[in-house]
Amino acid sequence: MDLSDSYRTLAHTSSGLYKDKSSKFHYFAFPVKTEEEIKTHLGELRKTFYNARHHCFAWILGKDGENYRANDDGEPNHSAGDPILGQIRSHQLTNVLIVVVRYFGGTKLGISGLIQAYKTSAALAIEANEIIEEQVKSVIKIKFPYPQMNEVMKLVKNLDLEILNQEMHLDCETTLQMRQNLFEEVHQSLQTIELLEILEVKE
Repeated sequence: MDLSDSYRTLAHTSSGLYKDKSSKFHYFAFPVKTEEEIKTHLGELRKTFYNARHHCFAWILGKDGENYRANDDGEPNHSAGDPILGQIRSHQLTNVLIVVVRYFGGTKLGISGLIQAYKTSAALAIEANEIIEEQVKSVIKIKFPYPQMNEVMKLVKNLDLEILNQEMHLDCETTLQMRQNLFEEVHQSLQTIELLEILEVKE
């Protein structure tokens, strides 16, 4: 089976606490799909842990991990965000945000100590979660005369498409969802149905 439209991500939110030389590292992992979601999670954590010295994080978005960011939030350059990002990448994950909130305990850890602490916190956040495989979906909205219903439903069944929405009138409108790597086949098959009109495509 072609899995080129699949990616690895996290199933749910996870959190926990890691301690190193009196410093406390509260770690959180979130499955996310947009930068808006990321901003919301970061905002909520800043409100909850308003008195923490550092809110360090990294995220990756997109099936191929093309969008990403790492933030040290006041820690020495590349000592926090990059180790977190490295853990996301080493587990081959995407659509993931990991945040580590640090409370300084009075004892400096040094650059290598910080790198290890943030790396460990990120690894624990992933370990406390569940890695799952998600599929990239495409959506097509179509319009067709009612007499074509049987032909459309036959195609839906044969290609195992998911009906997201359906309006049944003299002219019917149906929104179909499919694995992205089926898109071309579905698109071509739909075009063979007489009088059918493709209204919208989301890949």
